[in-house]
Amino acid sequence: MLKRIVLLLTASLFMASVASANPVDDVKKTVDEVVRIVASKDMKKNPAKRRQALKKSISTIFDYSEMAKRSMGKYWNMRTPAEKKHFTELFASLLENSYAGKIESYNNEKIVYIRDFVDGDYAEVRSKVITPARDEFTLDYRLAKQNGKWMVYDVIIEGVSLVSNYRSQFNKIITANGYNKLVEKLQSKNQELKAP
Repeated sequence: MLKRIVLLLTASLFMASVASANPVDDVKKTVDEVVRIVASKDMKKNPAKRRQALKKSISTIFDYSEMAKRSMGKYWNMRTPAEKKHFTELFASLLENSYAGKIESYNNEKIVYIRDFVDGDYAEVRSKVITPARDEFTLDYRLAKQNGKWMVYDVIIEGVSLVSNYRSQFNKIITANGYNKLVEKLQSKNQELKAP
């Protein structure tokens, strides 16, 4: 009897770990939570609380350090550990605030998960957003598995990579005016995007 209970427990734990190994499930769980926050009447009454809840939810699936590293491209290895840490914090704040700001304009759009591709520890989840006016746009997530959990390291909107877009902008600023100017610009942008 004890053997059977142990076997059932082991099987259920295995099934639970297999279930959470699906990148679509990890993305969908976060997106559903974000939609719940935005649709909440209580949260609409308190914009600052809503922004905090959105940032917390988004941070559970976004790998800010990997996104920051990829966005800096060739300039990442030139930075000191302290600069990397500071830049990652600035970049995370930029993403959280800009992403949360866009999400707050949610208006009953429908999200359809089309398919996912898994290649070892990397995956892509393809989805589309359908507006109430029946307009559609693609929204794809690139993920890497870390400690058994899928984490987003890039978002592709209508075929345009968020990370590549930032890398192009950041490289131009660094080439023209140096790394300190980029930090200055990020700090300024974060002040603009702060919670309402």
